[in-house]
Amino acid sequence: MLRVAGARLLDDRDRAGVRAALDSDPVAACMVAARVEIAGLDPWRLGGELWATGSRFDGLCFSGANLVPLRGDRSALRAFADRARRHGRGCSSVVGRAELVLPLWDDLAEYWTPAREVRGDQPLMVLAGSPAVTPDPFVRPVRPAELDAYLPAAVAMFTEEVGVDPRAGDGGAGYRSRVAELVSAGRAFARFENGQVVFKAEIGALSSQVGQIQGVWVHPERRGHGLGTAGTAAVAERLHAMGRVSSLYVNAFNHVARASYARIGFTQVGSFATILF
Repeated sequence: MLRVAGARLLDDRDRAGVRAALDSDPVAACMVAARVEIAGLDPWRLGGELWATGSRFDGLCFSGANLVPLRGDRSALRAFADRARRHGRGCSSVVGRAELVLPLWDDLAEYWTPAREVRGDQPLMVLAGSPAVTPDPFVRPVRPAELDAYLPAAVAMFTEEVGVDPRAGDGGAGYRSRVAELVSAGRAFARFENGQVVFKAEIGALSSQVGQIQGVWVHPERRGHGLGTAGTAAVAERLHAMGRVSSLYVNAFNHVARASYARIGFTQVGSFATILF
């Protein structure tokens, strides 16, 4: 296998070992596990590379549209940082458990372009059973024919949450395609009123064990009326019916959202961090 600065590039011969490593932390690893379960470890099909240190995958990191450190001690993170420096930054963010992301970023910050924002405290939350509040019965999967009605809400959510318009650069073609994939997969949910989205959320990643809820948004004119709580509960109930644990991560400063998730029954199991470029 290719070895660079102590980190090696994995391939499908490593699939069983990687699956076992990801299964040891299914909530935090959901984003990567969902990809590996479908695509294996071939970089072209996976949409990125998996790097490892140690004979038993003591260190593990995904490098693709996002850089996602999954496990490893300080020496493993240095090895991943060295490999990432050699490759150059191709990701839009570094995201994962805070205890991995922040030291990795310490090693990269001097060499990569400055971060647009560092979100160092994002509670990682889990709901293993049914929600503690009544799910909104009007929240349902978005139909492919409703993509044009759904897309403005998705754009508004992304712009509010990330701070940039996802249509920048290509006129929105790429973002529309990604949203359309979620809709086609039945993983985009909304409550429509008079043809307008008043609540939306998505299952951004779906592994065999966990579904990660993302993109929770309520129309500005309907905020403060419980739509976000009941709507998120509806998505969590859908995951429960599928035999999955629900997970999400939220900015620590978003006290309204955190209180809403707590009412649903989500509990914190760790902290994520995100470095945005």
